[in-house]
Amino acid sequence: MLTIHAAALLLPGGGRASVPGGAVAVRDAVVAAFGPYEELAAAHPAARVRRWPGVLTPGLVQRDAVRLLEEWYFPDPREAGALGTEPLTGAALDALGPEDTWRAGSVRRGLHRMLRHGTTALTAAPTAPPALLTAARRSGLTVLGPPVPSSPPSSLPVPPSTGGEPVIDPLAGAGSVADAMAAPLTAGGRADLAAFDAPDEAALLAAGAGSCVATIAAGRLVYRGR
Repeated sequence: MLTIHAAALLLPGGGRASVPGGAVAVRDAVVAAFGPYEELAAAHPAARVRRWPGVLTPGLVQRDAVRLLEEWYFPDPREAGALGTEPLTGAALDALGPEDTWRAGSVRRGLHRMLRHGTTALTAAPTAPPALLTAARRSGLTVLGPPVPSSPPSSLPVPPSTGGEPVIDPLAGAGSVADAMAAPLTAGGRADLAAFDAPDEAALLAAGAGSCVATIAAGRLVYRGR
């Protein structure tokens, strides 16, 4: 079945201009086409249509994923009364005790938090824990090797380094949304998308990826905020 994801503005990446009233047609796990919604709707009149507010982009890449999952504890909602709702680090993390008693649940919740920020891919060194990468793939995320700043692949822009503490927002420090995209839209490519409640690119950069309202990984809706 073909689904058309439509929004007020489409940012396809790859140096291409934004598309007002743009949309992406997805068949199974693959991008079938993208462009103005009217054109896609006319070409595929039987398609299911999902409309999202604001900006639609390719999925984002989380470059701090391994550190976030290893150095942060993401509390269970049932622990909110005792631990709060924000991730724990440093001394608060050490106070939790042996990590084997809480690691798996925290990783699962951390990956979900990434999906809530429009993330569909993460970068990881070959030395990253295999169990962590397996959990990421099971969540629908693509695992990429770390980009090489001196010679980046054309399909994977190198985002600016956050430095210091890891940051869960892939747009933090980015000069443009394209800097944080895992890959630009490509017909025939994997259907990874994110929708944000922001009117344009400038507003999205100001609001950050926490404004995400939907994340689609390989054509599957893995997060919906509304």
